[in-house]
Amino acid sequence: MSDLICVGSIAGSFGVRGEVRLKSFCAVPEDIEDYSPLTDEEGKERYPVVLTRAIKNGFAARLGGVETKEAADALNGLRLYARREQLPSLPDDEFYHTDLIGLEVYDTGGTLLGRVKSVQNHGAADLLELHGSGLKSTVLLPFTLDAVPTVDLNKGRIIADPPEGLL
Repeated sequence: MSDLICVGSIAGSFGVRGEVRLKSFCAVPEDIEDYSPLTDEEGKERYPVVLTRAIKNGFAARLGGVETKEAADALNGLRLYARREQLPSLPDDEFYHTDLIGLEVYDTGGTLLGRVKSVQNHGAADLLELHGSGLKSTVLLPFTLDAVPTVDLNKGRIIADPPEGLL
């Protein structure tokens, strides 16, 4: 498991004074500020974050060291990470997306279905994007208790009971 968890991303500049558009991936979007300073993917660059106001699809925010629109524009697309120990511990039936990516997925009979490539959410519920040699194309498995009864992070696997006709 990674020590860094992606909690947001920069979606460009906001205004002309160095503010950025910040998308939060936190369950409570405003909590992203509590995990400041955030880092880049390697954990090298540190960015103190102060939310200035809510805007459409996110927040306007100030990042430490970013004073101009050009500097804010240069950070467009940057994914921001918090250290795992900064984040709240989760109940047994909840998982950080980063912990699910890469896990092998087996059916209830023990047959390898594929690996989790990503976790997506298009509004209704989380979906596990599965890829594997035994699959004809990408499969989006609903991440529900019925379809995914077991997630074993220690063994690096998921046991799935896909809905009829999905595979």
